Amino acid sequence: MALPISVVLGTSYGSIALFTSILHNVFLLYHMETFVSIYRIDKTSFWICETIFLIWNSVNDPLFGWMSDKKLLNAKTEGHAPDIVLKRLKALSWNGPLFGLSFMVFWVSWSFPALQFVICLCLYDGFLTMIDLHHSALLADMAVSADTRTHLNAYCSIFGALGSVSVFLSYMAWNRENLISFQLFCAILTVISICGFVTSTKLMRRIYTKMQKSEDQYLDQSSNTTDGEDQWLQEKASLKSYVKQLTTHRNFLWFASMNLIQVFHCHFNSNFFPLFLENLLGEAITPTSASLLLGISFVAPHINNLYFLTLCRKYGVYSVVKFLFILKLMLGLFMFGLGSSYTWLLCLFIASNRVFTEGTCKLLNLVISDLVDEDYVLHNRKQAVSALIFGTAALVSKPGQTLAPLIGTWLLAVQTGHDIFHSGNTVGSIKISANSLSPHEQELNREGCFNILVFVPVVCALLQLVFWSRFSLRGRRLRWIKSARNDYQFVTV
Repeated sequence: MALPISVVLGTSYGSIALFTSILHNVFLLYHMETFVSIYRIDKTSFWICETIFLIWNSVNDPLFGWMSDKKLLNAKTEGHAPDIVLKRLKALSWNGPLFGLSFMVFWVSWSFPALQFVICLCLYDGFLTMIDLHHSALLADMAVSADTRTHLNAYCSIFGALGSVSVFLSYMAWNRENLISFQLFCAILTVISICGFVTSTKLMRRIYTKMQKSEDQYLDQSSNTTDGEDQWLQEKASLKSYVKQLTTHRNFLWFASMNLIQVFHCHFNSNFFPLFLENLLGEAITPTSASLLLGISFVAPHINNLYFLTLCRKYGVYSVVKFLFILKLMLGLFMFGLGSSYTWLLCLFIASNRVFTEGTCKLLNLVISDLVDEDYVLHNRKQAVSALIFGTAALVSKPGQTLAPLIGTWLLAVQTGHDIFHSGNTVGSIKISANSLSPHEQELNREGCFNILVFVPVVCALLQLVFWSRFSLRGRRLRWIKSARNDYQFVTV
């Protein structure tokens, strides 16, 4: 039995994306430059810290997912979907404020650069992971039908677009010579985010509780478990057994491989977007135009996603994602053929490369929700382990977040000979100083940046098309999985 989506519930669910994105967009743009150009972290410390972060970033997703779903599945309560939804909302209500506080500690120097870098990254990513896991798991726990899930995802896109306003404002507040205005700006964002998390989760709990009470009779009839089921719920299942099941899940493995490249490409674009703007476009565009382009690149993926979601309802998520991979490949080859001389076409390519890549990322939660359904059916689960599957998917894909700056800085050094890190008494910067280079060297550096800009999306698209072609959870099989899961009665919204 399915309940219609409440507009207020959908709005509250989507607003969580707003209160996350207003902080995370600023983090993506400025955390590297802050530690490289202002706190002056050295190259060795940077690589050591990123390696530690790589390990933590990979382990915490499945670990937190396991901790969340193990507690729910082994609870003495019967673990119905409404109970699980309420527990996820409670987790969001306290992880959200902690996430806001962890964001704020980036922008004030309080320790040695290396120590502060690794502590800040690990704290920030830990709370962000908890938010992403529970928020994403709600998509699978509150709905089964593709139509309902795409509508909930649409709410996230609308509010995510609103959250991108922080990018426009941050460009005006940012000044590496004097961080006071930027620190004040970040403090205001933090307060807004914390208040938003508390309010939205409280409202969702209230609405969902009312909806649950209205279905009391249904729940009484459908939630009587047998002694065997109750015993199963109370058994202490091992993490090893769950991970083993997922590692034999072929569609899950193909998706995780594709998503590793997708996460890498998304974070590569975010980390090096300022580099492409400054070193390729340079004086060709005004600072106002650069600010506008930067903001549009964060807003447009959310707006595009609303259109992509309508295509998903018509053609399926698999076909839309495949189309976006092909489009990314064709745009890269087209730009390579034209070269770097056409400034405004180059400007459009830099923006569209980020827009379509981020647009793909925003559709992938729908795919993981389908994988939750498939896992539920294949393994005869009594309750879907949504957070665990979202977390384990990140076990393979999240390293792309760390590999992006590592591979990016290496490519930059190889292609241009420019080291962005602090060396001796010179402050590192992502921008290459034109005054210290001859015209020939300037052109070589520009071509090196252009090669990085073009070849990264081409290589990523080719690899993703290979992996995605092996993914079989689509068409008839997906319809069968949806039908099989719907045969188990549970409350959705």
